[in-house]
Amino acid sequence: MLFCKQLAIFALYNVYMRIVFSAVFLVFTFLTFAQKPVAEKPKERKSLIKSAEQKAKEKAQKAPITSYKIYTLERDTTFVDTSLTIKKEYDYNYLRKDNFGLLPFFNEGQTYNTLQYSLNQFSPFPEFGYKAKHFDYLEANEIKYYSAATPLTELYFKTVMQQGQSLDAFITMNTSERFNFSIAYKGLRSLGKYINQLSSSGNFRFTASYNSKTQRYIANAHFAGQDILNGENGGITTIADFESKDENFTERQRLEIYLKDAETFLKGNRYFIDHQFRVNPDKKENNLYIAHQFTYENKYFEYYQPTVLSTVGTKQFNRFGPSYVSSLINDQVKYNRMYNKIGAIYENTTLGKFQFFTEDFRYNYYYNKVYIYADRIIPSQLNDVIHTVGGQYEYQKNNWKAKLLYSNSITDQDLTNIDGKVTYNYNDKNKITFGYQKMNKLPNQIYNLHQSSYINYVWANNFKNEKINNITVNAETQWANAELQVSSYNDFLYFSDDSTNDSIQLVSPKQYGKSIKYLSLKVNKEIKFWKLGLDNTLLYQKTDQSENILNVPDFVTRNTLYFSDYFFKKALYLQTGVTFNYFTKYYANDYNPVTAEFFIQQKKQIGDFANFDFFVNARIRQTRIFVKAEHFNAAWAPTNNFYSAPNYPYRDFLIRFGLVWNFFQ
Repeated sequence: MLFCKQLAIFALYNVYMRIVFSAVFLVFTFLTFAQKPVAEKPKERKSLIKSAEQKAKEKAQKAPITSYKIYTLERDTTFVDTSLTIKKEYDYNYLRKDNFGLLPFFNEGQTYNTLQYSLNQFSPFPEFGYKAKHFDYLEANEIKYYSAATPLTELYFKTVMQQGQSLDAFITMNTSERFNFSIAYKGLRSLGKYINQLSSSGNFRFTASYNSKTQRYIANAHFAGQDILNGENGGITTIADFESKDENFTERQRLEIYLKDAETFLKGNRYFIDHQFRVNPDKKENNLYIAHQFTYENKYFEYYQPTVLSTVGTKQFNRFGPSYVSSLINDQVKYNRMYNKIGAIYENTTLGKFQFFTEDFRYNYYYNKVYIYADRIIPSQLNDVIHTVGGQYEYQKNNWKAKLLYSNSITDQDLTNIDGKVTYNYNDKNKITFGYQKMNKLPNQIYNLHQSSYINYVWANNFKNEKINNITVNAETQWANAELQVSSYNDFLYFSDDSTNDSIQLVSPKQYGKSIKYLSLKVNKEIKFWKLGLDNTLLYQKTDQSENILNVPDFVTRNTLYFSDYFFKKALYLQTGVTFNYFTKYYANDYNPVTAEFFIQQKKQIGDFANFDFFVNARIRQTRIFVKAEHFNAAWAPTNNFYSAPNYPYRDFLIRFGLVWNFFQ
């Protein structure tokens, strides 16, 4: 026993030293290249001396960091930030944002299980569905626009699980003070460590921004072309082989899986413009604007499975029940939508902005066949035209900021949206925001129509609208940050499994006729002492429902203890520490690849496992280097009890590294 403990300590020591040596190697490499080359001795001394006028001129030509602006469709503006903080550590992932409340699947570029339900955002219009494939699909309100004094480039690189890499690069420049464009592409390829777990994706974005000399006309436009391909193995078949820590299954490709050649593919293109024109030539106390927003987007989803039968040991069966074909399942669905919003805005510098608008929403959702049964007909398509009218009020003065919106359909569909938000800035360190939303939401397309080569995955429904009420309070203070949400959901739509056999999934949509109450409270506090920092985030959730429909863990926590300091005459800023992630056990939603949706289940609980990450990050000028040992405590855990969903193991111990590099030209 003593020998085993010594062996384990020695192994951990080796891992730790590998991480440190890797970080030091990267740091010294960048330090070497960051040094200025020794200049050749000039023939004349005059060339060594610059006049005070020349130095002042060069200094004036260097644009301040506030000249590099990033803003959203809502005109929220930030500046390019090359600092290294603990938030940058949280943002350094495939989604390029803090993914607290999301539980990733094993391979990079796959889907996420949602631990924090309040992260979900809703639109009153019917959406495509297949939500499990949309975590990395950038929506129109997630596209960023830029204004840069000089050309700006950012490169993101990170290693993946096996055979591949993750890269995100963009360049933006202003051809003049009034016109900016940017080009960006995020690409990923990762084979993964389990059979049939390949991830391959690409997100191309092109943006353009223009404003006239007097700000009379302002326009933001973008094109986004995105595709996401995933191998779908259906999860591992024998949980005991994974949990036993048997050395024969340390090589994860030895674990048996349900689907050996199934794939899902999501592709979409979007054309978008948002612009407004001021009627009066000069901006005065009272102004009148004409505003217009246009979106055209098409999407395509495919589920492809050449081998229909699943083999587990000596048994063969259909994982998703009986099928119409014996091989080469190829389910395809297409979707396109066009959205126009036209409005008139009256602005009074004292009273605020009053907008009146009308919306036109048209969609086509279609397959290539019609199913005819003795008692029903499954159509090949859904399409509709929805018209709404509404108003919006915006106010911003002194410490107050408010935005209130109301819209209602004037066509046959019953659609309503009331959304309000009021913010009070007490000072630079303290701010509180109150929000309220009441929505009558049309069902997503996949709930009302789905076709497949699997018999049980063919349906046509006419579900009621979902009724959603949200009350939110966000407080950002010098003592702590807190987010409270109280929600109620009526006629809640969800997926569930109708099968009584654990090896077979017969997933179909349902509507819950009763009310669901949901409460979430998230608190964040960072404590700093000397060169140490302790960042804590705690989430508490509670539901009130007659049946277990909306399932979430009671507690989710993330705690990071880190050290940071300057080295090498402040040429290097180093940050190193340990992050602890944990959530309590609960009946997590399972994943179904045929529908690319999560569904509720009451057979297996996941959670109650500790996840420790060790990281060493460094910044040299505008370059940030990241090295991380993910889930390093998995090596000595007595059993493998970590999952992202039933039958889908969470990530093993893995060392990954990469960088984010900004170029200011």
